[in-house]
Amino acid sequence: MNPPRVVIDNESCANATIIKVDGSASKNGTLLEVVQVLADMDLIITKGYITQDGGWFMDVFSVTDLDGKKLGNQVDIDKVEGYICKSLCGYSSNVPSKRRSTEYTVIELTGDDRPGLLSDMSAVLSDLNCNLVNVVLWTRNTRAAAVIHLVDQSTNSPITDVDKIRKIKIRLNCILKQRNISAGVKIIVSVGCIKNIERRLHKLMYDEGYFEIDSQDVSGGDTMGPTIMIKNWNDKDYSVVTVRCNDRPKLLFDTVCALTDMMYVIFHGNIAIEGPEAYQEFYIRHVNGSKVKDEDRERVIHWLKEAIERRVSEGLKLELSTSDRVGLLRNVTRIFREHSLTVTRADMSSSEGKAFGTFYVRDSSGGAVEQKRFETIREALKESVLHVEEQVGQTSKSTKQSLVNFLRRIVSGNVLFSSWFLISYAK
Repeated sequence: MNPPRVVIDNESCANATIIKVDGSASKNGTLLEVVQVLADMDLIITKGYITQDGGWFMDVFSVTDLDGKKLGNQVDIDKVEGYICKSLCGYSSNVPSKRRSTEYTVIELTGDDRPGLLSDMSAVLSDLNCNLVNVVLWTRNTRAAAVIHLVDQSTNSPITDVDKIRKIKIRLNCILKQRNISAGVKIIVSVGCIKNIERRLHKLMYDEGYFEIDSQDVSGGDTMGPTIMIKNWNDKDYSVVTVRCNDRPKLLFDTVCALTDMMYVIFHGNIAIEGPEAYQEFYIRHVNGSKVKDEDRERVIHWLKEAIERRVSEGLKLELSTSDRVGLLRNVTRIFREHSLTVTRADMSSSEGKAFGTFYVRDSSGGAVEQKRFETIREALKESVLHVEEQVGQTSKSTKQSLVNFLRRIVSGNVLFSSWFLISYAK
């Protein structure tokens, strides 16, 4: 087998870096590995061409950084080239990751979502003397999935006590079934480290296999969500999938994850960004060689839509940076809960005495979150708001203005902060 070839062109395009990867397509999933590396390195794909035929593949992507600029220096270029080659050659431990590669007790779970779920889970684990190193939670359509890395508080090492692991499973199972309408609870406990947690969360939510056909799914989407269409190209034995939706980081990663989980192989594809809108076109077959069957069309559309929308969380975005301490997540989520805020998505990790977290929260009743509540939460957490980033979302003008006024009062006071919150409204 020939090793993959990676060519990075930083000269041909004025506003993007062109990355070309080609080689022997000895297995399915090569495209996902390339896209995953680009996503892990926070590179934005603005254009793409995908092809796989006759045992060979070629992927060409135009990318920028998060600021919309091409790769700035040869060091960055060499990193991208090296990570892609290592990933495709099977050296997954060398691909970039924000997670440390130490061994932990890893808990993967799915169950019913409800207000206070993350607060209850962190409280239970804290009561069982578990120190949470990393917690990532996604919620979607009354369901929740999470991947948790933790260690025993007394030994700072993975938990090996079989009885303690059994207690953890029992307590978490009770929490995840409290709504009494459960579509099922799944809890997996292992020792190790999951490098790409978002890939795993996609798989956990897909593996549930439960969905209801929505009229918007059948018609290809509504005006606010993604528009997805599937047509069979009988002459070439391909199904052609087209996706139109608002562009955002990691969009291609999410759609490729969905198709991979459904056991479809992408043979050709085109990616384009037109203003705020993204356009994706894929020519696919199932791993058994068949096109998308009529009876599977609605299911494929549904899961593509789910993969796109589960990352888009409505509500208030809070980014936390502070000194790490035992029980921090329990304390933060308890205060959210006491102020009638429910967490729709979360990612919190600790490293070298520091803790970093991103939380998407909304009012438990679905109403607007008043500015007075922000001040109370800040005082309770002894943290502070440093910046308000206004985005298109569900925010009312009065709420946005109150946030801006609050920020101005903080800035004019010349207050010195040791920790900070970034607050913004998500799309």
